[in-house]
Amino acid sequence: MDIENLIKDTFTAHEPDAPDSDQVLAATRQHLDRRRAAVSRPLAAGAGVVLLVLAAAGVVALNRPAPDNQVATGTGRSSGPAPVAAPAKPGIAELTMPYSLGWLPPGKADYLARRINTGGSAANPDKPVYGGEYMLTVTSGRQVLLVDVQEVKMMPVDHAAFKSGPGQPVTIAGRAGVESSHSGGRGGYEVYLTHPEGGSLYVNVAAQPGSTVPVQQLIDAGRRVAGSVTFPGKTTVTPAFGLGQLPDGLRMCAFDVEESGPSGPRTSYSVGTCSVLPPIQVRVDEADRVRGTAGKTVQGHATRFLDENGYHTLWILKAVHDAPIAVAGRGAQAELYAIADHLVLPR
Repeated sequence: MDIENLIKDTFTAHEPDAPDSDQVLAATRQHLDRRRAAVSRPLAAGAGVVLLVLAAAGVVALNRPAPDNQVATGTGRSSGPAPVAAPAKPGIAELTMPYSLGWLPPGKADYLARRINTGGSAANPDKPVYGGEYMLTVTSGRQVLLVDVQEVKMMPVDHAAFKSGPGQPVTIAGRAGVESSHSGGRGGYEVYLTHPEGGSLYVNVAAQPGSTVPVQQLIDAGRRVAGSVTFPGKTTVTPAFGLGQLPDGLRMCAFDVEESGPSGPRTSYSVGTCSVLPPIQVRVDEADRVRGTAGKTVQGHATRFLDENGYHTLWILKAVHDAPIAVAGRGAQAELYAIADHLVLPR
């Protein structure tokens, strides 16, 4: 099932119960900021990937969902045939997640979808080591659930570490794992299930600070989310812009796509060799961050270029509606322009 229709269906079904939208957005921003600052717990185990994730975190907090521009997972209340996903914007390729979610707790869902392709072997350079992650905030009435689902390829189940208490063996949907059901603690419900390609699938369902959710509800939701995951996935997310043809030797190492407001989903890419850090960041940015001097026109858009002790940023002005795209890193100025010249911008 695709993410777009799951979020749309759960949002539509529970819209009358949703609390004040500005309060929800404020809570969501605090949640995402806090989780980004800490990086998600399993991802923090790999120092090289931590650097990559932190560098890629130039995306903004979740905003109000736009009904015709949503992305993420199935139907929150049925197991029928998957609806047909909405088409991508012309020319902008959709991005594929390595696994799909078949169920989310009912409610209004804001999401971030992330995939990291780094550290692959010479024989399999495109094989993700850390794979994909879904971070969602699901709001139903006064309850706000924080849902995190991610692949942790480098951590086998027997090395699982929990936030709230010791783990115990569990089997969910035929997959063996370890869970911590001490859900009254700060970590909520957590489970590591054996991943079909090695390592673990990690699921965490917790209550937003200030929200009251019964412990058994967290356990039931976490187990159901974990049991609904399917491999390989068919889920795709639609970015705000595409990378297009990259200069020789460079490829996409990671992406973040967040649901956003009228201007479309916020998007960030990490571009490089995927074995040498730091990568080049290509992201939707904020207009008030633009500095530097006027540069060459890119695809009909004015630009600004800034050199900060060898760290270069090229801003393409009004590239995604009124928002600029920043191409930033320690690459040569010509390399940044080469990337910018081939970006696929929204029409």
